[in-house]
Amino acid sequence: MSVETGPETEAISEATLESIRNAARTIREGGVVAFPTETVYGMGANALDPKAVARVFELKGRPRFDPIIVHVPGLHAAQALTSIFPWKALLLAERFWPGPLTLVLEKAACIPDIVTAGLPRVGLRVPEHPIALALLREAKVPIAAPSANAFGKVSPTTAQHVERSFGHAIQVLDGGPCAYGLESTVVLVPSDGHAPVLLRP
Repeated sequence: MSVETGPETEAISEATLESIRNAARTIREGGVVAFPTETVYGMGANALDPKAVARVFELKGRPRFDPIIVHVPGLHAAQALTSIFPWKALLLAERFWPGPLTLVLEKAACIPDIVTAGLPRVGLRVPEHPIALALLREAKVPIAAPSANAFGKVSPTTAQHVERSFGHAIQVLDGGPCAYGLESTVVLVPSDGHAPVLLRP
């Protein structure tokens, strides 16, 4: 069985593709996987599985009132997770995705409350990293993923940082150092036509 192909898979070694296949299986089965993005390493679980997302909170020691960003492989996948995708959000997505931009939009009913801390909006992002995109395509589910560090600690930018924090508690996909080393920009796009609001630069 081969990883679902896309432009991002061309430069990925066969050994890494096998690791991606294993990681995708772990995600689908309710497990947690750390993976690289262009910003920092994320600790991800199936965003549609409340028990799997709860495991992310548990591992990180993250308070349940702190929402988690959901990663998807493209615009259509993002639109499926929202109740409305405003035209201003579409302009931003077309300009900055894939990339380090999270859009906060009205969530669809399929998103569990644990992901959004009970709030009516969800943060969505299409990462630019080839391994992250390949994992998302292979898993075929959205992945809820905060940074792969203990809550309150410095965000990891290498697989080794993650392994030092969690040992063998979670599977880690090694994609080398992250390009940016800083979390994504977060922009709230209201559904009522008002101007987008920068929540995190």
